[in-house]
Amino acid sequence: MHRAFTYRLEPTVKQCQALRRSMLLQCELYNAALQERRMTYEWLRRGISTKKVPSKYDQFRTLTGLRELQPEFGPFGVTVCRGTLTRLDEAFQGYFRRVKAGQAAPGYPRFKSASRWDSLSWCYLNGWKFEEGSRRLYIQGVGHVKLNIHRPLRGTPKTLTVRRRGRHLEATVFCAGVPKAELAPTGKAIGIDLGVGVLAATSEGTLYVNPRHRRELAAALARAQRQRSRHRRGSHRYRRASVEVARLKQKEADRRKDALHKLSRRLVDNYDLIVHEDLKISNMSRSAKATLESPGVNLAAKSGLNDAIMDSSWARLIAMITYKAEDAGRRVIAVNPRHTSQRCSSCGHVAAGNRDRQKFACLSCGFSEHADLNAARNVLRAGLAQAGSGGHFVNAEPVS
Repeated sequence: MHRAFTYRLEPTVKQCQALRRSMLLQCELYNAALQERRMTYEWLRRGISTKKVPSKYDQFRTLTGLRELQPEFGPFGVTVCRGTLTRLDEAFQGYFRRVKAGQAAPGYPRFKSASRWDSLSWCYLNGWKFEEGSRRLYIQGVGHVKLNIHRPLRGTPKTLTVRRRGRHLEATVFCAGVPKAELAPTGKAIGIDLGVGVLAATSEGTLYVNPRHRRELAAALARAQRQRSRHRRGSHRYRRASVEVARLKQKEADRRKDALHKLSRRLVDNYDLIVHEDLKISNMSRSAKATLESPGVNLAAKSGLNDAIMDSSWARLIAMITYKAEDAGRRVIAVNPRHTSQRCSSCGHVAAGNRDRQKFACLSCGFSEHADLNAARNVLRAGLAQAGSGGHFVNAEPVS
């Protein structure tokens, strides 16, 4: 398996300055390589030149003379420059993929501001070394940076990314050949229904209430943003206020990530089979459009629903469950969500009138239950049917 291991860096002042200088140089390289591609294409389109647009490897070859032209790149080596050019190539590949898919706004790669360039990438093992014994990370041009190794590294290190998050620096090591840590089988299966008010409802009758982290920190974030708006953009006070805004946003993200990690770990540890709905989250959270001729209906409500969906972070929860299940030897199944909230889990009757907000009352048999719990049982039944086994799990009804 391939896994990423993230650790917090504890650099000295001089090491922070070296990393900052390297980020500025890589931002300059990215913009120069982008300009080369854009100008070459424009000349080719106008017939001024017949030279083809340079590929990633063509731009790799130009790095051989970079040290003579700009000696400041020398101490940091060529490998980090290759990581930057690879990042640019991936941006173009994503652009062409979106164009081929017919997306309205494919997003052509743009020039990067130095204030927004916050990461360095090494796509090979050259130029860095993970020293777990001494708890150090060697980076060419920076030195041996102290590392907070809160968990051991597994597998074979392949690539490295150093990223600035607020006032801290993190190192992410991508490893291949990571051995699985399979868990003992439990013989149990579970279905989960994802929602906004209730983050996850399980087929066993457990409701995990949505913490709504964005709502918890909304007042503090609004105060920090108002404080920043009082300062002149680009001033020292404006930058200090921006750090506070970034800190609050990072705090919100950390709280959400922590809660999702705990929930996904609990599910993977206790169940052999986890079934969830195959939700099209990007379609569900698509912005409502309105014009003067067609003003639309309930746009504010739709905007609030989109915000709640993004705050719930269903996609990240499903991703965490999936990779943890792969590591533990569990099985995850995604089922069609059609009629899961309208079908009675007792008699199978399907009707839109069965559900009234958070209450489910079957119009055929009179069965009554919390709507999300009823949907979770339907999700589990669909997953067992798709898996082709119902009696194998001790807490699941056999599928006829």
